[in-house]
Amino acid sequence: MKIAEIFTSIQGESTYTGLPCTFIRFAGCNLRCAYCDTPYAFEEGEELTLGEVMDKVRKAGIVLVEFTGGEPLLQEECYELMDSLRKKKYTVLLETNGSVSVEKVAEGIVKIVDFKCPSSGMSAYNDFSNVNCLDHQDEVKFVIGTREDFTWARDVVDRYTLLSKCKVLFSPVVPTLEARKLAGWILEGKLPVRLQLQLHKLIWPECNRGV
Repeated sequence: MKIAEIFTSIQGESTYTGLPCTFIRFAGCNLRCAYCDTPYAFEEGEELTLGEVMDKVRKAGIVLVEFTGGEPLLQEECYELMDSLRKKKYTVLLETNGSVSVEKVAEGIVKIVDFKCPSSGMSAYNDFSNVNCLDHQDEVKFVIGTREDFTWARDVVDRYTLLSKCKVLFSPVVPTLEARKLAGWILEGKLPVRLQLQLHKLIWPECNRGV
């Protein structure tokens, strides 16, 4: 499998924010979001065997592991890796961009589906059939850059009754949208969603990777 980087940091997103976490960043992505902060993962990386990745995770000594990208589900080997880590009692989070089916993801893996809002330029690629594969442990994230994005995300939450299925998070595009403005919209709309800030960028604002 082609891996852009493996590193351990503080989890900066999701409902697991603040916890130590080892990240496995897969190389390759089928989308090109306007605000992407990891373009190096489009192509950059090295080929590693399942055993090599498992060994790096074991040496890190952290029980929380996140698959991220790029887009992990573009590589078939990620399913075997997820299953191997789950069997070793790791808590595995899968962050996926919403355009690839999560139907084959094993039970017990926490799915974090990042449905793309209009300002990303990629909203046409959302696969909303993924909603049928979500349960209470899973999460849907919307990265919001404009008021149009906010309205669109709110409508998606309502249309697919996401709040009854999973956790829902709204995150501002940095630096396009101030967090306080998004917070105001959430409060104004009385939406029971989580405001998500990228904690790792607040801790290490000078770092573009490895956090």
